[in-house]
Amino acid sequence: QVQVVESGGGLVQAGGSLRLSCAASGIAFSFSTMDWYRQAPGNERELVALITTGGITNYADSVKGRFTISRDNAKNTVYLQMNSLKPEDTAVYYCYLKLWNEYWGQGTQVTVSS
Repeated sequence: QVQVVESGGGLVQAGGSLRLSCAASGIAFSFSTMDWYRQAPGNERELVALITTGGITNYADSVKGRFTISRDNAKNTVYLQMNSLKPEDTAVYYCYLKLWNEYWGQGTQVTVSS
């Protein structure tokens, strides 16, 4: 059974930092590109960052230079380091991977106060 579990969300002031983690189990983690998405109230879910099996990364323009995605294949975990947070970063953040099937985590809430 595949499980994808995010953690690390919370409430932070603007300018602060948070580090999200996503642990996957029951799946060949190292063979999958890993994505972070987010969804704010009233908005569609959007891709924030991704990291390929080879470590190539890509970011949404809105987070470039502030967020860093990384992965530890030995721990089946992907991370999202978020610095210089802004109120507009407030959203539920989801981890996603696709390996024959699609898998989403339950999400973790990030709230940035002004």
